[in-house]
Amino acid sequence: MKLPDFLILSLSAALAIIGTHLTITSGLISSYPVFMFAVALLFWYRYRKNEASLKSEVSKQDPIKKVKSRKSK
Repeated sequence: MKLPDFLILSLSAALAIIGTHLTITSGLISSYPVFMFAVALLFWYRYRKNEASLKSEVSKQDPIKKVKSRKSK
């Protein structure tokens, strides 16, 4: 896990904790934006993780494709 991914995930967890505290003290309506921001950060984290895994799969497949294309010529 790279540093930006770690920071995004940590910030999302911290916002979920803050949102829970706000829900207990002020109510759900005042904590709703905090929870939505935490969920948005989670989605962003998953997007970055999926993008990184796709890039690693492509980089693993490229040498094989190059070898196959050389053999067919």
